[in-house]
Amino acid sequence: MKEFILLLPIIFIFHDMEEIVGLEWFFRRNPDLYDRFPRVMKAYRNFKTEGFAAAVYEEFIPFFGVSLLAYYFPNKVFISMWYGLFLALSGHFIIHIGQTIYLKKYIPSFVTSLICLPACVNILLRCTRTMTFDTVTILIIIVSILLMMLNLKMAHMLSHFVNGRMYVEENVG
Repeated sequence: MKEFILLLPIIFIFHDMEEIVGLEWFFRRNPDLYDRFPRVMKAYRNFKTEGFAAAVYEEFIPFFGVSLLAYYFPNKVFISMWYGLFLALSGHFIIHIGQTIYLKKYIPSFVTSLICLPACVNILLRCTRTMTFDTVTILIIIVSILLMMLNLKMAHMLSHFVNGRMYVEENVG
């Protein structure tokens, strides 16, 4: 299992590079999304690549940190946390694939989601064979997934903060 642990931050950053490079362009080319999905798109008003990149960096920290802990101190807690984060990332890919199917158009995140999801499923299945899923392990996995969902909310807040600072500097400075 150890050979897979450091793939988590690599897969994450590989995927998020597609988003960083393409999302601002995508939102500019598809302004109709703001009218079609006002609740969802509210989070992407005044979207700037710089703010999103800051959010990606913030999200990268737990992926990288937990992976390093699981790699160098492979115990039940860190391995279970790592597994939970890998599950969360895999779910993230499924959501992006679903978004693309629903919108019937390319979304920057789709290609890397298609590439990464089969690899993630393979890694998760292989690791599942070596793990013991007792109550503590399952709870740690669930808590890790929930913490990543909370972290995603924090990343969105960071993105808005950075974009807001940029807006002030552009319009006041």
